[in-house]
Amino acid sequence: MDSKYSTDAIAAARSLQVFTHIYVSMATFWTYDYACSIREEGIFLFCSRWSKVKLLYVLTRYVPFLLFAAHLYMNFVPDETSDTCQFVNNICSGLSMISIICSECFFILRTYVLWNNNKVVLAVILSTFATLIVGSMVALFSATAIAPFETSLIPGITGCYQSSGSVRLFVPYLLLFGLELMLISLTLTCAIQKWRITNNRLCVIILKHNVLYYACGLVFSMVNVLTSLLLDYAYSGMFQDFQIIVHAILATRMHLHLWHVDRTDDPGVFTSINLSDLTPTAYNESSYD
Repeated sequence: MDSKYSTDAIAAARSLQVFTHIYVSMATFWTYDYACSIREEGIFLFCSRWSKVKLLYVLTRYVPFLLFAAHLYMNFVPDETSDTCQFVNNICSGLSMISIICSECFFILRTYVLWNNNKVVLAVILSTFATLIVGSMVALFSATAIAPFETSLIPGITGCYQSSGSVRLFVPYLLLFGLELMLISLTLTCAIQKWRITNNRLCVIILKHNVLYYACGLVFSMVNVLTSLLLDYAYSGMFQDFQIIVHAILATRMHLHLWHVDRTDDPGVFTSINLSDLTPTAYNESSYD
């Protein structure tokens, strides 16, 4: 880059380039994953009955397409202004919140089922989840309000970043870390209690899925907390949406796998997963498909 530009301008430009490369890689990865699972997804979408959980699946699966479209627009459109960046970023923040809420709802439901539909456990989880949502929204939109967006001073470098005040963006990921730490603790406690008394295959699959999902979530949440606090320019947010995309992929992939495992022997007939079959003492009629 031309030496006439300051070190700060060059560092900011490089961070924007890295951020753009990461986002293009994420979009490619998401598209590849979608192409790989399109057959199984088509069977699920056309053969399963419509329910609240199926609607949750559709939102989790397709909201990231809108998120990619908005972010790639912000990354590649030249001559952006601070106001344009802030407007598009607010849209991206809203889509990110919808995506992560939908992904987490899958595993909140699974944890609730593993605990025999225990209302106390559900109340504790939902209270923590509500705190996460409110705290994240306050942190995201207040950070946007007080931290103006800047674009690169170097011609040909597109995109924008928050120059200062965005340090509080670590808050949503810290709250998410706390939620997932609580959920993985509940899952492991349930696994220890029931390991010797249940041979239900679906129950074992759910336990394994939950542990893998929360382990990935804990790692990514800690990475995002550290990058938000320690890095500058666009580097501070380069893995934030990556975590959201990984959560969406894991949630939808695991749900597809669980649904297909519960298929009947007749390949033309599909049934919902009866949640009461996943726990040895629950006898309600709730279903999950």
